[in-house]
Amino acid sequence: MKLKEGFITHNSNGENIMVAVGDASYKFHGLVRSNKTGAFIIDCLKVERKEEQIVEEILMNFDASREVVKNDVQRIIEILREIGAIYE
Repeated sequence: MKLKEGFITHNSNGENIMVAVGDASYKFHGLVRSNKTGAFIIDCLKVERKEEQIVEEILMNFDASREVVKNDVQRIIEILREIGAIYE
């Protein structure tokens, strides 16, 4: 899966946001705010990745259990699916 073109991310003073621009903005008209972990997951999806690859990358960069990380990744991916932000 991969983040669709038209969804851009930005970090400003520690606040992570994602917005839809261009054609992507016809389907999604909002702003996504995320914490550090959510932003990391979204950044991972800027290139083609499988869910398990994202889990492994987080485990290498953050101190958390596999179960917690897996649940976080699944939750963020589900949100991104709902707003039409990822290719499967």
